[in-house]
Amino acid sequence: MTKTGKMSLIVIAIIAIFLISTYSFVKGTYNRFVTLEEGIKGAWAQVENQLQRRYDLIPNYVETVKGYAKHEREVLIQVTEARASVGGAKTVQDKIQANNQLSTALSRLLVVVERYPDLKANQNFIRLQDELAGTENRIAVERMRYNEAVKVFNIRIRSFPDNILANIFGFKEAAFFKSPEEAKAAPKVRF
Repeated sequence: MTKTGKMSLIVIAIIAIFLISTYSFVKGTYNRFVTLEEGIKGAWAQVENQLQRRYDLIPNYVETVKGYAKHEREVLIQVTEARASVGGAKTVQDKIQANNQLSTALSRLLVVVERYPDLKANQNFIRLQDELAGTENRIAVERMRYNEAVKVFNIRIRSFPDNILANIFGFKEAAFFKSPEEAKAAPKVRF
């Protein structure tokens, strides 16, 4: 074999190694994006499970409170309207916003409940209160898991060189599930 033939084989081998390496890198990076994105979807599905549980509990909770707190109509209407907006939300961002409104309305309802000692002693109400509290805890855990999945994904698609491939393949940053501003202040209980 001639010197030129050997050089040609070396060049072809280098090009082949480069192409195989590039293909492996692109494939691996793309598949990581897909895996992380599916992790976000799975985490969001768990958040939605718990939000649905809360959504289903609210009518019973409101009806129980209604019997005791007839003149607290405005707060009950706010909870009912917020629940309806949750039912109508379509996108993840709309669902986050609607559930934040519902959380705010529920915190107002809890303030109302504090005014009625007989209600707080009612066994049905206590059971519903415990169910709702447990659901709120589950929501908090699932929100944390969802936000962790979003964080990992967002870091990945913003890091070099993965950000180049993320842009090429159209991967966009995912939205965090943030608490509303009103949730940062503790509700005031007045007797």
